[in-house]
Amino acid sequence: MKVESVTALALPDIKVVRFARFHDSRGYFAEPFRRGDFDQHPELSFLRGVALPQMNESWSRAGVVRGLHFQWNPYMGKLVRCVHGRLVDLFLDIRLGSPTFGKIAAYDMAAPSDAPSGEWIWLPPGFAHGVFFTTESRIEYLCSGEYNPACEAGLSPVTGDLDWSLCDAGLKGEFDALIANGAVLSEKDRQGQSLTAWAADPRAEHFRYGSL
Repeated sequence: MKVESVTALALPDIKVVRFARFHDSRGYFAEPFRRGDFDQHPELSFLRGVALPQMNESWSRAGVVRGLHFQWNPYMGKLVRCVHGRLVDLFLDIRLGSPTFGKIAAYDMAAPSDAPSGEWIWLPPGFAHGVFFTTESRIEYLCSGEYNPACEAGLSPVTGDLDWSLCDAGLKGEFDALIANGAVLSEKDRQGQSLTAWAADPRAEHFRYGSL
């Protein structure tokens, strides 16, 4: 795996890992993941020793919004990439006491076949995760904990009490337009809690800043 760069985003615990694709007349070859490279690369210390016991795949039509999801017992960090199409990743700080608690931002991850590189985005425990799609897309993600339906929760991506001030204005505009034009959300996601309600929920203590 040839790691080209590791970049922190507006919420600095969120990282983008760019890896090389090797193109020739046939197409390209890429090695998106090699455990040894993740463990040894000097800029990937935040993933050193992190187990990744579960892999998920999701296909979505254009206009779909998913999230904002999170889990504890076990905590679930996510290493996400777009395999085909275009993913806009949403990440929200839910750590009580964090200086960026309640702030949400986005990252644009398109996956054209002729791109010289691919990308992963790492979302550690303590952040709610969501996605939206402007074209038919397929994504995959490695998880640092196995799914436990008894210890999952979600916030509504359309609740009015999120702080979007760190989010790229263009991506926020795309999200707003998608919602205004009838985005496809599951009823579970649409009925997710507000940030205010979650902060008052006793379960929020699982996500205390500095303790994760």
